[in-house]
Amino acid sequence: MKLVIFGLTVSSSWGNGHATLWRGLIRALVRRGVQVVFFERDVPYYAQHRDLHELPGAELVLYADWAAVAERAKAEAANADVAMVTSYCPDGPTASALVCEQGRKTVFYDMDTPVTLARLAAGETVAYLPPEGLGAFELVLSYTGGEALVRLERDLGARRALPLYGHVDPDHHRPATPQDRYACDLSYLGTYAADRQPAVNALFAEPARLRPQMRFLLGGSGYGTAFPWTGNIYFLDHVAPAEHAAFFASSRLTLNVTRRDMAEMGHCPSGRLFEAAACGAPILSDEWQGLELFFEPGREILTGATTEDALAALDRSDAELARIAKAARERTLDQHTSDHRAAELLRYLGASEPALERA
Repeated sequence: MKLVIFGLTVSSSWGNGHATLWRGLIRALVRRGVQVVFFERDVPYYAQHRDLHELPGAELVLYADWAAVAERAKAEAANADVAMVTSYCPDGPTASALVCEQGRKTVFYDMDTPVTLARLAAGETVAYLPPEGLGAFELVLSYTGGEALVRLERDLGARRALPLYGHVDPDHHRPATPQDRYACDLSYLGTYAADRQPAVNALFAEPARLRPQMRFLLGGSGYGTAFPWTGNIYFLDHVAPAEHAAFFASSRLTLNVTRRDMAEMGHCPSGRLFEAAACGAPILSDEWQGLELFFEPGREILTGATTEDALAALDRSDAELARIAKAARERTLDQHTSDHRAAELLRYLGASEPALERA
């Protein structure tokens, strides 16, 4: 099988989570004999932070603009068994028109479904969507399940919408030796987002203020002087994927906070959630509908909404946190790896009947 993808970026993990997810999924697909070609527009802000230059067993096509790659794109799509366009593809509408004309089996993968639906509800134009909606695609995949699947069909005309959730490649995210530069009582790895900041304040910054004897580590781009810094919050503006295992392994507890639109929609596990679990870090997460489908609260993950919840999590014993981390890692390896998602994707693509389970 040949799969051609027109996406955001796989070459740079700076400021986005798509790249790490695609790297793991592509590796898993290649192991199954799938030929993958990934088209990525070569934009300066990703080029300056590029941390991957080739895809072993697959092909990365970097292009300056659509005109420069149009003929190659047309030929690859025409020769593909499956042609896919993703959310935030800079040339989304153009690529969508191409694949729906040339591709044998066509897929749109919305890796940002709650954002897409929220913008549509607000009357905004969503630049990466075809203006006529998603009805031309044979299959629409969503990073978010539950009600999001119904709305993709109802509001965007998707003929068939199915979930393809986040995942982790355990060959790259696994327990590692703790390192002093990442050592902390509570870590948080995430790009700054205004809608996420109230939860970050409650579950990270305020506990840091109240526990000055503890060490807090923040990793991610976009944080400025308005952030409520304290002397015990240490900052890294970028943690490359190769360093994630050491980052999480050095955290006594790590925090997961979900974007507001995603949390309100529910059924939206982030790839970072599975990364931390695979690396053996105990996780404190914000609460959202459907979380229990992926991890059991209290046994495999801790949840909270208030500063008091975060402090209670920090007050748990090392033995308790270790038990929770072990259970989460076992659940992740059993259900949430890139190999599991690759198998799901191939099953979707090979299914002749549309009545597949919507978890």
